[in-house]
Amino acid sequence: MILKMNRAGILMWLLCVPFTLHAQPPVADMHLHYKWTQQDVTSPADAIALLEQQNIVMGVVIGTPAELALELQSLAPDRIVSIFSPYREGGDWHRWAYDGSTVTRARAALASGRYQGIGELHVIGGFAPTLEKAVVLKKLLALGAEFEVPVMIHTEFSRPDFMLNVCGQFPDTHILWAHSGALLEPGAVERVLAHCDNVRGGLGARDPWRFVNNPLTSEAGTLLPEWKALFLKYPERFMVGSDPVWPVDQLDRWDEADSGWQELGRFWTFHRSWLAQLPADVARQIGCENAVALFGRSEQLKCN
Repeated sequence: MILKMNRAGILMWLLCVPFTLHAQPPVADMHLHYKWTQQDVTSPADAIALLEQQNIVMGVVIGTPAELALELQSLAPDRIVSIFSPYREGGDWHRWAYDGSTVTRARAALASGRYQGIGELHVIGGFAPTLEKAVVLKKLLALGAEFEVPVMIHTEFSRPDFMLNVCGQFPDTHILWAHSGALLEPGAVERVLAHCDNVRGGLGARDPWRFVNNPLTSEAGTLLPEWKALFLKYPERFMVGSDPVWPVDQLDRWDEADSGWQELGRFWTFHRSWLAQLPADVARQIGCENAVALFGRSEQLKCN
């Protein structure tokens, strides 16, 4: 192929090749899953290669079961952060809150030093107990404070009250708010951030294909003014994640593999697009620095 190029073509090829892989700025993905339904589609080595391809310098991985995250971490210990998930099989996402062994397993996992957080914990209405009766959740939040690791919580309500109550009762626990409330509008998200210094909002799955009721952007891809204003007001409080679960019309399919990792490029193309509409320093904070700092990787990983 090179022999058939003219001199200008050869020069252009030489200039482009070294930068093809990392043409995009480095980012940190604070919401990755590696599940039993993904193994047949994406091997641990495949997953690491995809992160490298997208220039994701740090990935926070939730394994289902938890040990699967360690398989990725063993291949790229500087790149992968494993957080402990109590989910072991399909259906555990709505059973964990009633399982007395959840706290025992979480304590052992954190004590091992192999996990740097807890989550993702689904507290969706109809499946999880009210906060007053959520004994397991409260004990996990207390564990987060004890071991000084973040706890990722997924709420999906029309009001921010649940998160406001959680952050108020556990002010010493770093809370990662998966999807920043999923269905909540920017005003409701701001209400939580204004009252909860210990809450950081994740933006995983806030894209045109998943949580579509309150998107970050217009159909044309323009960052909506309300979200932009919120990001500029709280640049140190947001982080981006891909949440590579696909398809999403049925949770934890037993008869169909999850191909979410194959969608990683699409998800991050979307996030990079709206990040580019922010001032460069804010985009770097939200896209990389905040997550890297939270998990204590600032010395090892560079976000520029």
